[in-house]
Amino acid sequence: MSPRTARRRAAPLTALLAVLWGLISGPPAATAAPHTATAAPHTAAAGTFRNPLNTGPDPFVTTWNGTYYLTTTQGDSIRMWRSTSLGTLLDADPITVWTDTDGSRNQHIWAPEFYRFGNRWYLYYTADDGTDDHHRLYVLESDRDDPAGPYHFKSRLTPPNHTADFAIDPGVLQHNGRLYLAYSGINQYQHNGLNIAPMSNPYTVSGNAVAINAAGGCPEVREGPEFLYRNGRTWMTYSTCDTGKPDYQVWMMSLPSTADPLVPGNWTQASGAVFSRADDHGVYGPGHHAFFRSPDGKEDWIVYHAKTTSVNTYSNRTTRAQKITWNADGSPNLGRPLAMGATQDLPSGDPGAGTYWINDDGRSSGDGGVSYTGTWNSGTGCATQCFWGDDHWSDRAGNTATFSFTGTRIALLSVRDTGNGIAALSIDGGPEQRVDFYGAVRTGETLQYLSPRLAAGRHTLRIRVTGEHNAQSGASFVSVDRAEVYTR
Repeated sequence: MSPRTARRRAAPLTALLAVLWGLISGPPAATAAPHTATAAPHTAAAGTFRNPLNTGPDPFVTTWNGTYYLTTTQGDSIRMWRSTSLGTLLDADPITVWTDTDGSRNQHIWAPEFYRFGNRWYLYYTADDGTDDHHRLYVLESDRDDPAGPYHFKSRLTPPNHTADFAIDPGVLQHNGRLYLAYSGINQYQHNGLNIAPMSNPYTVSGNAVAINAAGGCPEVREGPEFLYRNGRTWMTYSTCDTGKPDYQVWMMSLPSTADPLVPGNWTQASGAVFSRADDHGVYGPGHHAFFRSPDGKEDWIVYHAKTTSVNTYSNRTTRAQKITWNADGSPNLGRPLAMGATQDLPSGDPGAGTYWINDDGRSSGDGGVSYTGTWNSGTGCATQCFWGDDHWSDRAGNTATFSFTGTRIALLSVRDTGNGIAALSIDGGPEQRVDFYGAVRTGETLQYLSPRLAAGRHTLRIRVTGEHNAQSGASFVSVDRAEVYTR
């Protein structure tokens, strides 16, 4: 979502050692790359995936009838992605489930979440008329029993004591058979503070909101409340600090299952952040999260957004997921954020993504490799901002990098930077598509290109350096890092 606090000057990036979870060490990259990098022997990739799941922020995921459903903030509408495997959500085509012609609520549409009550789905979100302080809370109702809709507008959600107040990030607390609206908005503690109000049904607020004085390690934000239910307690997790900061993080409170959530004193504060930046993994600002169960219901997972840069910026917030566990005292253990490209096991009951990776040096977990023409630079200077800690880059017009792969689609992820230029990409020698690799802030493992869907079989993706750049860029470098291949 958009910031409430002013942007600050970004601190310089610190070079970090490349340590990627779940991967074996490979040979060091040469400072001058060979013209051809051949694929090394590979291992089967069945049952694994790598982040990101989506290029948007503020994610929410539900599994239903063997399918994952994902929403992220899109701004002008509500879009949903669905897939039978977590590992192919990035490959999924978006479905637009809501747009609005009402000028009071058709802009800055943020943080949608959706829940099933009875045989209908209810989609909660925030929107405004173009003025941030006019953000209010709304809910849609599905026309049938399908999380992808279609939906119709149901109502605005307004606690009587906050009828004209800024409010964002609606979510639903389900406690002792009752529903409560939890959200971030104005209260005596923060402009973006935690509030909870009773509901008489999924679309009606039935009483005043109460303010929760939640700790957070910084003064400005308490937002995105989410809930876990286990071991006789309700666990409320929430994000703190401005989302542009690298220190955006998750804190937690809990409530006994028999206690009234509208009594602030019934909530017990956990000390310290429970999910926060992991510099050694190149993960900054992890937060605005949600929880979902594995398809077989045996595992709990967190989905969240984070960045690959320590710069204070609202860009490059991408959706990631990882498994969580439970501590001996019954509290959730969210772990530490994993590196963007860390290979993880898919959730239990997931039928398999059918994906594999190809690194810029030719190593691959499937049937793939990469070859180069011309002289390319290579090295490990991008550290945790790159897959396996290395990448190739060139500004020489006419130089090419060609990925050979067997599958139905390929995604190219690499560095965007202030000195990057324009590449021309083509599939199987076909027409070229120009792609600008420039970024106002240096970010790694950024999705540069997702190919069209292809017939199953052997294909090539060629990246040609054009030697051109836009007016904002200082040079014409093109970076090659990771390719993610989809085989189904």
